[in-house]
Formats: sequence, C-alpha cells, structure tokens
Amino acid sequence: MSSMPRLMQGNEACIEGAIAAGMRFYAGYPITPSTEIAELAAEKLPKVGGKFIQMEDEIASMGAVIGASLAGLKAMTATSGPGFSLKQENIGFACLTEVPCVIVNVQRGGPSTGQPTLPAQGDVMQARWGTHGDHPIIVLSPSYVREVFDLTVRAFNLSEKYRVPCILLMDEVVGHLREKVQLPDPASLKIINRKKPDLSKISHYNPYQDYDGDGIPPMVNFGEGIPYHVTGLIHDITGFPSTKPEVTEYLITRLMRKIYNNIDDIVEYEKHFTEDAETVIVSFGSTARSAIRAVKILRSEGEKVGLIRLKTIWPFPRKAFRELPSTVRNVIVAEMNFGQLIETVEAACEGKFNIFGLNKYNGELMSPDEVIAKVREVNKNA
Repeated sequence: MSSMPRLMQGNEACIEGAIAAGMRFYAGYPITPSTEIAELAAEKLPKVGGKFIQMEDEIASMGAVIGASLAGLKAMTATSGPGFSLKQENIGFACLTEVPCVIVNVQRGGPSTGQPTLPAQGDVMQARWGTHGDHPIIVLSPSYVREVFDLTVRAFNLSEKYRVPCILLMDEVVGHLREKVQLPDPASLKIINRKKPDLSKISHYNPYQDYDGDGIPPMVNFGEGIPYHVTGLIHDITGFPSTKPEVTEYLITRLMRKIYNNIDDIVEYEKHFTEDAETVIVSFGSTARSAIRAVKILRSEGEKVGLIRLKTIWPFPRKAFRELPSTVRNVIVAEMNFGQLIETVEAACEGKFNIFGLNKYNGELMSPDEVIAKVREVNKNA
C-alpha cells in the first residue's frame, strides 16, 4: 500500500529510496549540501537493522562502503564537490574490482571549496572521468523529489546487476527542494540483488570468471566460506595480479562492454514535444525543470520547441539524438556549468544540427525566462 502524500525534501527522498532498495550500510562524512542524507541515514538505518558509520574523512568513507559491499551489504555514501574529489581513487578501485555501491553527489559550486550552499552542475565530467584509466560507471540525474526516490532505487538495482559503482548526480536545488510526494508501496518495487554463483555446477570458483557469458561474474560475499583475492591491480579471472597483455585487454574490454552492451537497459531519458520540433533543448537535473516550463510557454506561443530530459547521463543516451525528426535544426544544451556536456551532445548529433550552449555558473538556478530568451535568440539568428 502506498504511503500518504507528504512534504519531502530531495535528500530525504534519497535515503528513503536507498532503504527501500535494501541499503543497510552507510558510511559518510558531513558536507553541505548533502548532510541531510547522512543525518537521516543515522536516524533510520538502525531501525531496519542497518549500520551507519561517520568516518574520519571522505576517503575512509568510500573505503568502508567498498568493504561493506564485499561483505554482502548494499552500501552507499553521499557527498558534494570536494568530497567527491577525495573519493575518486576508491571509486576507481570499486570499478576495477567490480564492487556494487552507490555514491550520491549533491553538486555545489566549485572548484575547490567553491560555493557550499549554492547550486551547480559542474561535476558532470568528473562523474564520468574523475578516476583515472578506462573504467565503467553509471550516472543518473533526477529532476524531481519523487524522482530522487525512484532513481536511488534504480541506482542500487543497476549497481547490483552490473557490479559497478553507480553515481546519483543531484544538485543543491533538487537536494533541498521540498515537494508533495507519495512514495510507492515497498512491496511493489522491483529490487535486484547481485548475481550469485551456482556452486553445485562450479568445481572451482574464480571470482572474475564470466561463467554466463554476459560479462558479469557472479559474486560470493566475504564470509560465505569461499576465500578469494581482490586487488586494485590488473588481474586475471582468479583475482591475482597479471601484467600479460592479453589478460589486460580481456579485463578492460569486459568491464566496458558489460555496460555498453546493455545501453538499452541502463539508459533512460524523456522526450517532450520533439515530434515536430525545430529547436530542441537538452537538459538534466534542476535545470530541466526550468527548461520544460520554458518549452510549454514557447509552445503556447506557437514556437516548435522540444526537450530531451536526461535521466541517465553516463553512459550517454546517443539514441535520443538519432531519434530526432528531420524538422530539427537547432539543439540547445542548457546546463549550470561552463559547458561540460555540449561536446558530447555535439558528437551524438553527428553534424546534423546546429549546437548551442546555454550556460549559467554564478550560483543561481537557471530560470525559464533565460531559456526562452536563448531559444528566441537562436531561432532569430540560426
């Protein structure tokens, strides 16, 4: 049975979604504007048999999350810009060792200490490439409070299914916004748990062997009686280090293909009024709220404007742009940064459209009026 509607903050919806998804371990360090997530985790996790640990720093928090996940718990941490930077080495470790976990980044202004209480979307590229080397990652971005709940559940499901860290890339506006929300009945949620090996059919368990041919090795939790080796070095199917070229190529290829071979399962986006659009806006997070309002106003005035709202940022939904009709001439990328996503959008459009950026990075939310003004400028001059 669904809960009664109530006023809920985005950060609160995040922890509600995490617990509903089965999260039973949280390690973190307080940092604005994500602190409410840690506060609520400390309050709520003990009531469901979970564990909350406030660690000494962001690096240790990510390490604790990895350890808890290896021991079989669904685990999460939350942070913002500077803390996200500190977590990167351990995020890379989780990518290579295929440890399921969820990292929430409630973005704020940067770089460095930046603007702790003001919104930004400046961590888009860091979410994808913040840790070194070729690595798999999934990044989701909610625009509404209820969607924070839904995408938090989805983040855990994707992380468990593909044995990969999943980042929930929020921003200060969505994190601190309060909206009327009715949460679903927990029994109605689809919950995915990590794949386990059928030990009756395996004479010797190799922790990184692709037994099913889907690129995702089944996972035995620490403490279940089967010891195995985990290392941040390139490793073979036994988990032990190797410098052989063929082992390296096989491992990196498998890590990347387990994501890119499943794009249609992972990627989500919404299209609004694109069927006959001449100009299409691309946006995500809180900026998409202003963009959809602008599109509706422009539509009421007869302008043929549409919107692609990204719910998955990485892997990037190139299909959304291949599906655009031949009527489209212009694409505007609206984001609260200096222009991090525009080149990726331009590559996805393959030269078919004129590409324009609408960027705001002064600590204020982009308004519908600013989006409208940009559309009119583009339509006039392009």
